[in-house]
Amino acid sequence: MAATLFRAVAVAVILLLQFLTVVLCSFPATLTLERAFPTNHNVQLSQLRARDRVRHGRMLSGVVEFPIGGTFNPYLVGLYFTSVKLGTPATEFYVQIDTGSDALWVGCNSCSGCPQSSGLKIQLHTFDPQSSPTASVVSCSDKICTLGLDTQDSSCDSQNKRCSYTFQYGDGSGTSGYYVSDLLHFDTAAGNQSATSNSSASIVFGCSTSASGVLQKTDRAVDGIFGFGQQEMSVISQLSSQGIAPKAFSHCFKGDDTGGGIMVLGEIVEPNIVYTPLVQNQPHYNLNLESISVGGQTLPIDQSVFATSSNQGTIVDSGTTLAYLAQDAYDPFVNAITSAVSQSVTPVSSQGEQCYIVTSSITDTFPQVSLNFAGNASMILRPQDYLLQQNSAGDAQGWCIGIQKSDGQDITVLGDLVLKDKIIVYDLANQRIGWVQYNCSMSVSVSSNTSTGTASVNGGSIDVNDNSSSSLRNDPFKLIPISMMFAFLVHIYINH
Repeated sequence: MAATLFRAVAVAVILLLQFLTVVLCSFPATLTLERAFPTNHNVQLSQLRARDRVRHGRMLSGVVEFPIGGTFNPYLVGLYFTSVKLGTPATEFYVQIDTGSDALWVGCNSCSGCPQSSGLKIQLHTFDPQSSPTASVVSCSDKICTLGLDTQDSSCDSQNKRCSYTFQYGDGSGTSGYYVSDLLHFDTAAGNQSATSNSSASIVFGCSTSASGVLQKTDRAVDGIFGFGQQEMSVISQLSSQGIAPKAFSHCFKGDDTGGGIMVLGEIVEPNIVYTPLVQNQPHYNLNLESISVGGQTLPIDQSVFATSSNQGTIVDSGTTLAYLAQDAYDPFVNAITSAVSQSVTPVSSQGEQCYIVTSSITDTFPQVSLNFAGNASMILRPQDYLLQQNSAGDAQGWCIGIQKSDGQDITVLGDLVLKDKIIVYDLANQRIGWVQYNCSMSVSVSSNTSTGTASVNGGSIDVNDNSSSSLRNDPFKLIPISMMFAFLVHIYINH
């Protein structure tokens, strides 16, 4: 038996030698071990740690969460923002949450017009690519720059040979700069628990060298804008393409004056969420609005008013403070509200806006509004979701229609006024958006679409200490005059 075993081993050795001969003859090139960092280069430990963090980030299966600050109230803050940590060492930047644009950008150290301080009592910073060893300027030939050319999120600066951008916003403000690649640091919540861990990933974001319009103002200044669009330049697209986060995100903005809420990369799980499909091949989050009901009665509005085209449609945009109705839908909407409450309130006109003097709870006085979307998905608006409180005197309170008319346009924009106090889920993988009324002070369960199940995320708030009343980006310039005029009207009513 020993002889048989010896012969078997000998045959195996001969076969192995023959196999190796064939392999070596077939592949004359020798295999070499390449170092990620060549030995003739001096590499700081911070760079090695950063590279490891990027690799570890790709193995994440948790839910990425961001803190929330601000409120929808245009007389307090008028926007919702979050903080992001960029570069090495990590520097914190405060950026407005904007689902109406794609790119994340912050002010560069060389920015002309970028504010140096903020009335929000937050510390502003500028990004310096030269001070971060993990930063690199994105070239025109980079793949993400090429993809951004198609969506007009990027352009090529041929003189400096770098990928650049110029963004213009609806209020006339603008910013321009160039893209850099560096680390985004974030917290993740693991499955079935509220404990968080820290990680990072390499992303491309904007480094602004100029700002104009209200972006220069200091009263509500933040460091930049965090675009949550679905094009290639958006952080949500970048992280999902790297396998770090699911192609979905959710938010829940608190509607009271303390503000705050929840912002996660992942899908908030709540049994009563209703979904409607996204309109395909649109640059924004367009939905098919089919009709509007006031007090259970469908308004006589031609459905073509809400059709999606290059210059009309319904858009979900967290970067807009209020909300806007297509001009042909606005008057029927306001008239229906006024008709429903005319017996119990005093309608008044202030600076061309429809307002009301109310002596009882608006919840008991004003009708419920329903925005009806494709797929039998209705968004229910309480009175505080379409009214904006003005001045009060004694038992009389002033309220105005907060939903504005899109003058000269057939665009309907769902801004923070109607998005607040709701879970809003952007399920990009399945091209749909969902919502449900919710107390955004409560925790939520978030799915990361992995085997880890769901993670629990708590609502919170970035502390903002400010009580002034100046207007903001995307707020109608007439809001403050309305408030002053309405104080006079309430005074006249009380003393009549």
